[in-house]
Amino acid sequence: MSSVAVLGTGIMGAGMARSLLREGIDVTVWNRSSEKAKPLADDGATVADSAAEAVAGADVVVTMLFDIEPVLAVMADAAGSLRDDAVWVQASTVGIEGTRRVEAFAQEHGIDVLDAPVLGTKAPAENGKLVVLASGPSALREKVTPAFDAMGARTQWVSETLGDASKVKLAVNAWIGVMVNGTAQSIALARGLGLDPQQFLDAVDGQAVDSPYVQLKGKAMITGDYTPSFELDGVIKDTDLIRDALAEAGTATTLADAVADRLAAASAQGHGAEDMAAVVYGYGT
Repeated sequence: MSSVAVLGTGIMGAGMARSLLREGIDVTVWNRSSEKAKPLADDGATVADSAAEAVAGADVVVTMLFDIEPVLAVMADAAGSLRDDAVWVQASTVGIEGTRRVEAFAQEHGIDVLDAPVLGTKAPAENGKLVVLASGPSALREKVTPAFDAMGARTQWVSETLGDASKVKLAVNAWIGVMVNGTAQSIALARGLGLDPQQFLDAVDGQAVDSPYVQLKGKAMITGDYTPSFELDGVIKDTDLIRDALAEAGTATTLADAVADRLAAASAQGHGAEDMAAVVYGYGT
């Protein structure tokens, strides 16, 4: 592989681009807001003025955008400049219906595409420690393996059916939403009962019910450090996709509805651009 184009250089896309660059891969980046892409020039990336310019000559094109509408809009601009043998790696979290639209777009334009959402937030993206969930034709694996190895600690090939990786991503994000909300509820409960909420984290520390995520997000809630790794409004978007998936699967949406409700409450208080740990404000603290 000689080059990768990264379309979308927000928190995740920028980290992924830097991980690719560290492995000596030629990277061209583009972002709708050019100010978010320009700092990557200092890391060795070529900053393109348009999506079409970014993908021209690239072996692999990675889209890491907020949701399905910008993904399709950007690819509509870029499609005519793609090499015939380029592989589109669609890494944005777009849900089940969104992935169907990606597949239809790729078929219409004759583009080879893989569904490849990632697990991890800012630090794993910057350190090449993401988990890449991938689905799609196995014939494309060899071409994308160097990029996946640079961006992730491991790749989990889910199936050859485009969209199956996104289904796994939704299942994982549903669990993340529950964990963060459960932690927020316990932190708020301890604080509301007049305790130092650190007592909760200390009590579960090292126990079967503990996890690094509980400690990480719990400490953020206690200290009030909401520097975004995964913005709360992004979790709201993903939770809406999860609710749609639950409905399609015939699975009760009760828990996801409650998660969405508390996320919305925190966002309404002005915390939407902060880290998801700010959901604690949805519990009255």
